[in-house]
Formats: sequence, C-alpha cells, structure tokens
Amino acid sequence: MNKLSPQNIIDLEYKFGAHNYHPLPVVLKEGSGVFVWDVEGKKYYDFLSAYSAVNQGHCHPKIIKALIDQSKKLTLTSRAFHNNILWKYEKYITELFGYDKVLPMNTGVEGGETAIKLARKWAYEVKKIAVNQAKIIFVEGNFWGRTLAAISSSTDPSSTTGFGPFMPGYEIIPYNDIPALENALNDPNVAAFMVEPIQGEAGVIVPDEDYLLKAYNACKKSNVLFIADEVQTGIGRTGKMLCCDHYNFKPDILILGKALSGGVFPVSAILSSNEIMLTIKPGEHGSTFGGNPVACEVAIAALEAVINENMIGNADRLGKIFREEINDFIKTSTIAKLIRGKGLLNAIVINDNEDGDTAWNICMSMAEKGLLAKPTHGNIIRFAPPLIINDEQLGKCVKIIITTLKEFNK
Repeated sequence: MNKLSPQNIIDLEYKFGAHNYHPLPVVLKEGSGVFVWDVEGKKYYDFLSAYSAVNQGHCHPKIIKALIDQSKKLTLTSRAFHNNILWKYEKYITELFGYDKVLPMNTGVEGGETAIKLARKWAYEVKKIAVNQAKIIFVEGNFWGRTLAAISSSTDPSSTTGFGPFMPGYEIIPYNDIPALENALNDPNVAAFMVEPIQGEAGVIVPDEDYLLKAYNACKKSNVLFIADEVQTGIGRTGKMLCCDHYNFKPDILILGKALSGGVFPVSAILSSNEIMLTIKPGEHGSTFGGNPVACEVAIAALEAVINENMIGNADRLGKIFREEINDFIKTSTIAKLIRGKGLLNAIVINDNEDGDTAWNICMSMAEKGLLAKPTHGNIIRFAPPLIINDEQLGKCVKIIITTLKEFNK
C-alpha cells in the first residue's frame, strides 16, 4: 500500500468516522515531552496538552513504564473480584488529597455524573430532602462533557440543540455571582453546587479572587455540598495541585480526570468523606473498567511525576512569565484584547467576534511555525503546554505566538 499523505488520512477519517470534531488539519504520529511530530516529520510544541490531560508531557517514561509493567501482569478483573493493586491506589490518592474515600471511574464526564449521583443520594439519605426533589446548582458557561446529564446543565446551544429533553433537578445561575448563588441556596431542596474553579472550555474564565471561597462558605452555611470540577484545572495545571488550593479550602466532593493519568489511560476519580461516599451501597453505582489495575498503577505514577519533578512550581512560575510577556505585547496590539489565566492554563482573547475566523487562522499560522493550539468559542485561543516546559522552550514559544499575532494586527 502506498504511503498515505496527511490529506489522505484526514479524508479517510472523515469518510469512516463521525463528524463530531473539527480538528486542525495536522496529523500527529509521535510525542515526547513538550513536542509532537506529524506524519511528515514536522516537529511542534504542543500548547494544548490534550486539553490538559498531558500535563506531565507526552509519553512520560515513568508513566509508560507503569503502564507496560502492569499490563503484562493483569489488566482487568472488573469489580466482581478484588485485585492486589486497587487498595494501593486508593490509599495513595486519598492520603495525598486528604479525603476518606475515592470512587474510581474512567473519564471526566463519568466523574461529573458520579458526583451528581453521590450528591443526590446524600441529599436523600443525610439531608433528608423529599424523594426526587433534590436540586443541583450549576453556573452559566460550565462545561464538563457531552453526555445527556452534562449537556442538561449547559448554556451553549451547540451542546444542547437537538438533544432534549433534558435532566430535571438542575438550576443554572450566573458564574462569579455570589448574590445569585446565595439566592439559589435559599431553596431547602438544593443538594449541591457544582463548579469549575476556572472555566476551561468557556475560554479560561477566571472568577474574582474571593468568589470560590465565598461560594464554599455560602454552601456550608446552607448545608449544601460544594462539588469542584477539577478535571481540567487539577493536577498542577494552575500552579497548585488543585485550583481550590489557591483559596485554602477543600471541596466536599472533588472530581479529577485528564492528567490523573498523564494522558496515558482513561482515569478519573471522585473523592469525598465517609459521610457522603458511603451513602452509595453495593450495586448502586459502578464501572467495569473503573479502578482496573493498569489505571491504578498509571495514576500513581502520574501523580508521583507531578510531585517529584516540581511541575506545580514550574507551572506557577512560568505561567506568570507567560502572562507578563504576552501582556507587554497586548499593550500595543490591535489584534489581542487580553490574556487571562492561572499557572499554565491561559487564554488570549482575539479582537474578533465569535463567528469570525481570525483565531482559527492565527492557530493555522502558529502551526506552520511549529506551535499547536486551538480556538474555543470562536475568538479565544487557549494555551496550555505540558508542565515540564522549561524557560528556553517557553521563550521560543512566546516568540512564535507574538510573531504570529503581529501578522494579524489590524
């Protein structure tokens, strides 16, 4: 068979696959650290990190070794039986994050669904809300996946149009609005408030500095569970192990995913207290692959890599440098409005409307220069390199970004 060109591969994917994504026309075949290579051998800096799943860098040797070693011994038992690895992971992750219990799942959206089920069960068993009356509060602009339960909380028409009817028992309020939350909490049937500490898919929307702690305290006052969706913001991405750590509080229910495996294997986790977690009894929730031996070893290795290699401190320090340098450019730029973020989770807002193609064209031009990023919501470009990036590499990438933005100055 003749060697396929990048366009041949894209055409075949389009022919045989569902059309539910619109990727940049780059066909990747290899990754190592902060770099990826396409099928023609072109090298790129990865500034998306698989939506922050690859915080530890592509094919981190410690994580890959854990994957290979365990996969040679035992991959899956289901939870019909015990295995000799799950307890080790459960002990490690609960002690690391300071929770009593962990419930292992596979994907971030499964984590969100599990957290909501858990909050509802707690509402009926502990808070004594009347049967089928429990409510979960969400905020506008949230994104935690595209299952029916997830899109039921969405305010994005691209997520909701054509997919109703939606999940009952949800209330959606404005983000970064404490009075709106306090008003919603007056309803005694509210079981939980679920929120991303920074809204990733919405365009790296960072709330006021006191918002999260005030929201947590308001929930405590009303006997409502605070659920932190840290699937994208967790595991060092914002310059702390958890984004909530910036504000010195511990959520009642914590959802982790993505970088929990370093992008090597689908792993998510829901952590909580005994009081909350033990309301779910055998047979009431589960997953065939959740907590499998390979996932457990991979997750331990992924967390150890973040801690032992000081990726958290690196994200904090280089994130500040990145925003400072981009801000210096923006002061005299006509194409970029602002940059926002924490740690190495950042976004630049482009001076265009959401229906425009400027941000897409900027990303195409950056790809030609060897840097991969992708727009979200039309006029926002998210920048999230692996947390192992160093000063020299960041400097080269900032130069690529600024050079490209200058080409589009109006």
